[in-house]
Amino acid sequence: MNPNHAAALSLSHPLLDAETIRRSALAVIDTEARAIDALRDRINGSFLRACQLMFDCPGRVVVTGMGKSGHIANKIAATLASTGTPAFFVHPAEASHGDLGMITHKDVVLSLSNSGETDELLMILPLIKRQNVPLIAMTGNEYSSLARLADVHLDVAVPAEACPLGLAPTASTSAALAMGDALAIALLEARGFTSEDFARSHPAGSLGRRLLVHISDIMHSGDRVPVVDRNASLTATLVEMTRKGLGMTAVVDEEGRLAGVFTDGDLRRAVDDDDIDLRDTPVGRLMSQNPKTITADKLAVEAARVMEAHKIHALLVVDAENRVVGALNIHDLMRARVV
Repeated sequence: MNPNHAAALSLSHPLLDAETIRRSALAVIDTEARAIDALRDRINGSFLRACQLMFDCPGRVVVTGMGKSGHIANKIAATLASTGTPAFFVHPAEASHGDLGMITHKDVVLSLSNSGETDELLMILPLIKRQNVPLIAMTGNEYSSLARLADVHLDVAVPAEACPLGLAPTASTSAALAMGDALAIALLEARGFTSEDFARSHPAGSLGRRLLVHISDIMHSGDRVPVVDRNASLTATLVEMTRKGLGMTAVVDEEGRLAGVFTDGDLRRAVDDDDIDLRDTPVGRLMSQNPKTITADKLAVEAARVMEAHKIHALLVVDAENRVVGALNIHDLMRARVV
């Protein structure tokens, strides 16, 4: 904590003492850290069995819990779903009023309750068991009703809550969340889930854009690509550049293959060269040879890397025969929100 901020806090709120608040906060963090660290010894056969049930599940993992455990269960379901394990959350109170129909015999149920005696969960367990749906319980009491009825029990018991009253779920919810993350990531690695897979379930996020947008999605193509013959005059070249608005044009040979590129920078250099007659010199003598190119199947983020590495603002897109099929510049990448 900033010392000045702490002093201001003490002065502004006479009932609050900055050092007491700091000690309290650190005690919470220490308590929760110990609770999570204690889970190391519980990554055992039960954890492996839970992973096997979820990995082999032909349906979905249905995660459920009441109160604070319900909030944790909802987050675990979301993490599983976004990392390759189809999952969703069902509220146990709503389950007994019709939502139980969302659970099929192909599913696996992951049920969270610190006490293991949550009435709303125990009420629906007989119906779940009747469908022969595998049940994984995550509780803080291995002798509880929920733990005893489960096919697999994951022990997330904590020595103490961070709440000094021992009432508010704090360390226990942190431990349950960490165990849920451990399940999700273990399954992610077992499935060979990749960053591209992750991007497909997050198409609106920055990672999705970086891993899903290809050059072919954003490049200028067809008549929108600036192209001139290398025998073209400077006037014709400037008209083409102005018309296409990319600040450059491809220069092709007699067979239509890329011979070079002519950019605004090449124009400035030509104007500064007194030995060049701009009226008669073909663009083939003014162009830059061996320009940086990219293929249409590459990710758009790769174009951004090439531009950054070579300090250029546009790229030509070529096919396997070095024929120009497209073009793009930094503004296209910005519009696609790749950069």
